[in-house]
Amino acid sequence: MREAYQDQLGQLAERLADMCAMSGKAIELATKALLEADLAVAEQVISDDARIDEVRASIEEQAYALLALQAPVATDLRTVLAVIHAAESVERMGDLALHVAKAARRRHPNHVLAEPVAPYFAEMGRIAVELATEATDIIRTQDVARARSLEDADDAMDDLHRHLFTVIMDKEWPHGVPSAVDTTLLGRFYERFADHAVSVAKRTVFVVTGKMPGYGDEEA
Repeated sequence: MREAYQDQLGQLAERLADMCAMSGKAIELATKALLEADLAVAEQVISDDARIDEVRASIEEQAYALLALQAPVATDLRTVLAVIHAAESVERMGDLALHVAKAARRRHPNHVLAEPVAPYFAEMGRIAVELATEATDIIRTQDVARARSLEDADDAMDDLHRHLFTVIMDKEWPHGVPSAVDTTLLGRFYERFADHAVSVAKRTVFVVTGKMPGYGDEEA
């Protein structure tokens, strides 16, 4: 019975990892749609978002069943609770990729981004994919050191996000207010995507150590 229960916990974590990988692929494709004004790719991201939502619902259903039927304690309880919270963050990552894709579709056949800011979004997209990939591996390996180091990549995203403001607020910005608004919103989507990826990694630290990073002794 105990072995079967551990298998169920492992399956739960694996499905969360798969869901995280799906969100990483979504932001990769959404970035492609954004940079290339590719309507077909944008539509793919939009249609695939329902699959991420379905996986999240299935994960929650399985997690709540484990809570009700097995009454887990200690590390097992932390695992189930962490998966429930992390699934919410991963679904939000998918939603943010969806917002990017919808922006690309809304402006098609025109490009959403002004030429000067496009390279920043190419890099933000690269970092977002890297964060999602790393979070996926962290879920599978429960590597606390890797989870804690993920914030370094998040800092790089924050730096790019802040720099965007200096670009669009420059008095020489020639692309108008609508372009500045689009740039601001899209930058926020990538910045929040990164934050949610870091949140997923922090849940892994919680599972292993019993403490969320930033609360109490992180080295416990």
